[in-house]
Amino acid sequence: MLRIAALLSVCLMLAAPSSAQQADAPIQQLIQSQSELILKSSRRTIGPAIDALANSGLPEAQVVLDKWQTREMWVNEESGLFVYAEEIDRDTLRIFDFADGSEIGVVSDDGFDQIKPNSGIRGLIGTALVQFQLSDPNPETRQRALDAIERGAEESHLAALRGSLAAETDETILARKERLERLLTIAYGATNEERIEAIQSFDGDLGVDVRAALNPLLAVRVEAAGTLPEADDIGRVLKPGTDALSRDEAYELLVRADLAKPRISIEAQRTALIENISDGQVAGIQVATLDSQSARDMAYAALADQGTVTPVATEAEVDERLASHVFYERYIGAPPEVVVAAQLALKSIENKVALNQTFDLSLDALSLASIYFLAAIGLAITFGVMGVINMAHGEFIMMGAYTGYVVQLFIPDYTLSILVAIPLAFAVTFGAGVAMERLVIRWLYHRPLETLLATFGISIALQQIAKNIFGTQARPLTAPGWLDGSLVINDIVSISYIRIAIFVLALLFLALFLFVMNRTRLGLEVRAVTQNPRMAASMGINPDKINMLTFGFGSGVAGIAGVAIGLYAKVTSEMGSDYIVQSFMTVVVGGVGNIWGTLLGATMVGFLQKGIEWFNPSNTLAAQTYMILFIILFIQFRPKGIIALKGRAAEA
Repeated sequence: MLRIAALLSVCLMLAAPSSAQQADAPIQQLIQSQSELILKSSRRTIGPAIDALANSGLPEAQVVLDKWQTREMWVNEESGLFVYAEEIDRDTLRIFDFADGSEIGVVSDDGFDQIKPNSGIRGLIGTALVQFQLSDPNPETRQRALDAIERGAEESHLAALRGSLAAETDETILARKERLERLLTIAYGATNEERIEAIQSFDGDLGVDVRAALNPLLAVRVEAAGTLPEADDIGRVLKPGTDALSRDEAYELLVRADLAKPRISIEAQRTALIENISDGQVAGIQVATLDSQSARDMAYAALADQGTVTPVATEAEVDERLASHVFYERYIGAPPEVVVAAQLALKSIENKVALNQTFDLSLDALSLASIYFLAAIGLAITFGVMGVINMAHGEFIMMGAYTGYVVQLFIPDYTLSILVAIPLAFAVTFGAGVAMERLVIRWLYHRPLETLLATFGISIALQQIAKNIFGTQARPLTAPGWLDGSLVINDIVSISYIRIAIFVLALLFLALFLFVMNRTRLGLEVRAVTQNPRMAASMGINPDKINMLTFGFGSGVAGIAGVAIGLYAKVTSEMGSDYIVQSFMTVVVGGVGNIWGTLLGATMVGFLQKGIEWFNPSNTLAAQTYMILFIILFIQFRPKGIIALKGRAAEA
């Protein structure tokens, strides 16, 4: 203990000369001048002390603010001098000089008080530190400073931004600084000319930050006068009783401006009349005659004349005062010329926003169309080519999705698992389709009602089997990491990478289908059986085998579509039912048996659904209902679809 005490006394002796030097340093003198605010700080009163340090121009000010914010600033109780320190243990500090950053020594913390700013004060200090961080050698620090300005810009930041532009070497950071400088100029520019120039530089810019900067300039205050003032800052004239200004709001405005007497509610008026009943009368008027609102208004007015109650306006007076005044908006967010520039810029932005929203909606519709095309392409084969109404087609999609899920249980690499799942899903659903065609469908050709009922029963059975195996809870089919996120074109237009992948996959399916149907022997035989099965049989083609392979091929394609759709939608036993109706609509609208018709049908259904949802975004079920009604009307005028097929499918 004696050795420790001796060591501490030596340190204090060493510290004494340095402390004397501290007192003479400009930064220490500045802190001393604000010491009362610093020691008894609150968020409401600390502002001047922070501003004094931030605007001092002293290079040490940044260190003071930084150490203050991180609660590393201490004050010597005896001398009142401020230092920053690091705690060696619970009772010992290593203290440093703010003037030059040199170590003063190791001392006991008994003679020092720690400055502990609350979260509000730390936030204010952080704002003040921005101007120093903008010129920090570390690019990450400069980026954080810009983030802080974006979260809470202040007028002082404008000068700091402008001062840091010339020395900025990073092009990306420089672009951010220049954009922020123009945004802050809109709000805090010294002259109207520079504010207007900054506004015009954002003409057509789709950034949300631009609209956030421009909209406050159009702030208005509703006023009333006997006649419309002739002034440049007057906006639109408002009519009481409209959505922009209700009748009650307009009259309350007149009352607040001392342009009209206050109103009274019917209940308050009734209470006042009851309280002033005397000998069956109110202000000399018989209570029995107060059976109408006009009579009660007259009795209340008589009480007001006697000074018994406060005078109020009758409904007739309200109408008269409203009719004799004009109501208008006065711009209060900026001078008139700045407001005009902001209005023009916002108009340009709104036009561009509308155009980009249309483009974004078209991308969504195209993405939805590609999903419907994937879901319907297998049905285009089984129903369009073969004429088989397969109500279990959605369950083949479900089987493909579950196949992908099972593969991912054994192959954790999501990219590899998807590459394995696609051919495996085709094999599984191809086999299921062949088995279904051999066991059920082959006995029901040219009997559409029986085929519909049989496949509907199979659909229910497959759903129940899936529930028994996988349960009712949705299972994850995870996309590879490189499909995470979205392709962001601007602040309005974006599309997820998964949807882009599904769109590309739909195009690959289209190419595959065209290749198989037009460049392979199977495709030639399918087309022959489709157009004239008897002639095809006489040429040595086995129609029975071709029907089996065609149905299996269509089912296999549905399985691959299930893997793709499972990456985007939930994988459950009922997922197939979410796409079966749209798949049939796609095939029927496009024209049964024609792949190009299926493509056009999917595009039409996708755009139609997205268009209806845009008009009625809060009710997706209603949108689907309207879409079905529209398609029913479409089929009435074009029963064979967009592209009609000639042959067996057309005659079915």
